[in-house]
Amino acid sequence: MFLFLLDYLSSLNTNFLVFEYITLRAIFSIITALLISLLLGPYIIKKFSINNLSEVIRDDGPKSHLSKAGTPTMGGLLILSSLLITTLIWSDLENKYTQYLILTTLFFAAIGFIDDYTKLTKNKNGMPARLKIILQFFVAGIISILMFSQIESVQEQQFIIPFFKHIVIDLGIYFIPLTILVIVSTSNAVNLTDGLDGLAIMPIVLVSGALGVFAYLSGNINFSEYLLIPYVKDSAEITIFIGALIGSGLGFLWFNTYPAQLFMGDVGALSLGAAVGLMAVIVR
Repeated sequence: MFLFLLDYLSSLNTNFLVFEYITLRAIFSIITALLISLLLGPYIIKKFSINNLSEVIRDDGPKSHLSKAGTPTMGGLLILSSLLITTLIWSDLENKYTQYLILTTLFFAAIGFIDDYTKLTKNKNGMPARLKIILQFFVAGIISILMFSQIESVQEQQFIIPFFKHIVIDLGIYFIPLTILVIVSTSNAVNLTDGLDGLAIMPIVLVSGALGVFAYLSGNINFSEYLLIPYVKDSAEITIFIGALIGSGLGFLWFNTYPAQLFMGDVGALSLGAAVGLMAVIVR
């Protein structure tokens, strides 16, 4: 969104061109998302507490978890709010990889939201497990087919072993099931990890940071050739989304460290896990 304004300003003064650099926009996206998270956090915690949107603690879990009863959940909405607002501000919304990430995040967030809401209002076990996994495979399937249908070169469906220049696997139509598997498994892996204060969000931030480096390098033909990693045209743009995810995650961590004031919930775990899985697919 901000890029449209920058294009206009750059036509008036070339000094504004500096803001179009991916590295600078990535830094700004981290800062913007972090500030939004820190500013919105107290308000969301207060609102969720007033409306009794609290974590449901299972009776068969560890006794130490019983003390967490009453802690607001669905904190993933805080992460998603700052993530998406920042992405809309700093990203090139015409980039197809950014579009894939936004769609995947929103769809999986919807599944997680329904699951969390069901736990809070109807059934403490949430959405039936079979229905939840079917919805995840369905959404991942749509995204995978969409990506496969918009492949512009053979390289986009190839899998390359990092640092081994001549080991190239052309996935072909198998790109679709592999992408589905990665998205769904990563989404559920994060959901399973989310059991202790700060336990899930830190790996997400660290892994996202590593994938952000790979995305930036893969999107630069000179860096990719020198480092023997696959060149993925336009993939560097997702560095902005990743920066927003890192900033949002760090802001959420401020409220999620022990003793946690806010829990991520499935709305956060499923959506962020799916986004991380898709990032890995994009950068091969």
